[in-house]
Amino acid sequence: MEWSFRAAEELSAAMRAGEVTSVELTEEAIARIERDDKAINAVCVPDFERARAAARRADEARGRGEDKPLLGIPVTVKESYNMAGLPTTWGIPAFRDYVPAEDAVQVSRLEAAGAVMLGKTNVPFMLQDLQSFNEIYGTTNNPWDHGRSPGGSSGGSAAALAAGFGALSIGSDIGGSLRTPAHFCGVYAHKPTLGLAATRGMVPPPAPALPAEIDLAVVGPMARTARDLSLLLDVMAGPDPLTLGVAYEVALPPARHEKLSDFRVLIIDEHPLIPTGSAVRAGLNRVAGALTAEGARVERHSPLLPDLTEAATLYTQLLVSNLAARMPAEQYEQVRAVAAGLPADAEGSEVAWVRGAVFSHREWIEANTRREFHRQTWRQLFGEFDVVVCPITPTPAFPHDHNADMRDRRIDIDGVAHPFGDQLVWAGVATMPGLPATAIPTGLSSEGLPVGVQLIGPMFEDRTPLRLAELLEEKIGGFQQPQ
Repeated sequence: MEWSFRAAEELSAAMRAGEVTSVELTEEAIARIERDDKAINAVCVPDFERARAAARRADEARGRGEDKPLLGIPVTVKESYNMAGLPTTWGIPAFRDYVPAEDAVQVSRLEAAGAVMLGKTNVPFMLQDLQSFNEIYGTTNNPWDHGRSPGGSSGGSAAALAAGFGALSIGSDIGGSLRTPAHFCGVYAHKPTLGLAATRGMVPPPAPALPAEIDLAVVGPMARTARDLSLLLDVMAGPDPLTLGVAYEVALPPARHEKLSDFRVLIIDEHPLIPTGSAVRAGLNRVAGALTAEGARVERHSPLLPDLTEAATLYTQLLVSNLAARMPAEQYEQVRAVAAGLPADAEGSEVAWVRGAVFSHREWIEANTRREFHRQTWRQLFGEFDVVVCPITPTPAFPHDHNADMRDRRIDIDGVAHPFGDQLVWAGVATMPGLPATAIPTGLSSEGLPVGVQLIGPMFEDRTPLRLAELLEEKIGGFQQPQ
């Protein structure tokens, strides 16, 4: 029997029943990686010998009657997480030999939960792309079409899951980096509420692993089923013990509803700044149809929805001011010069990028205050709705585009070219206010490519979109093995 595409939940049950061992699962996963990853290039840093040793320990522990949430489950880890003894490069050539001395907090949590870590998965340079390629490890291909991107920056993790290289993976998200790869590869991912899961040790080299949370950025789970997302989120959730002095267990509220018929859902298929492609619109309609058929309340418009144009501007300003804080001084001065030369009445996404990069502290505080007003609007909306469903990006996976200047790239939406960076507006809908968002597959496009959507829930009510994801998986299907 082949186990490579089974859910983690199924694998745990099979190991408890004595049908398979962790060593057998691990050897099967390693064999699949060695056979298939030459074409996909998802697992950029294999760690097979330590994985084999961890699998043996897991089987011995189970033999003693022990059990843990992920005991013996083969998993992968995004390259950007520190793992002691393995390189953490973030795709930056200057740090190809950088090896951290200690594990990221989430790697430690995986180990404590009994997971078997097969290795690390590929990322783009500095995690700053919707693709996953860099000079050190090369290009990761989409398992559905090797000429297309698997997404980024957690593209290696999504590709690994779609190819059967482990049952679970962990990634991160500031610009859709969990959700976009899940959408492109046909798997599941969950962007947790901002601050729910500790991020220490998910830092670019050679930065120290401090317990400081980066604005907008989260770490989160990826899987092939919705229930597996919850399983892994429970392992990841919780603040950094260094900030509290003690380990602390998070008690998230239960999902608002258990049946599809009880959900109140707002579906958004249009954004004022970018059109939605026909394939993604069809995915949204499949979700709407399943909800309506079960008697759920489904709306397409609401006056309670925050202004999406202002939200996109705020997201850009907060994101870019964050990224610019780590720019080399010379590059930062160049951006300041460009910003100083802009006409006072200049507008547009590129202008917002430049001005946001050189925000003063006062300007950042003003933007953050506007974010709080948006959060209040979202709280009011979630008094009337339980989940908002919307696109992750406007299209399925696009062909590889390694043009170094993203300003010259274009994304084709139903035959019309649009600026590449404008795709980020949908990621920002949930990221800017810090809301939880679950990426789910909704089927295939007419070209045979996966199409996903995101389910956005109320802050710290992560279990509500996760539960809706489980129920929709039962109705419209979920992960499909690439053909």
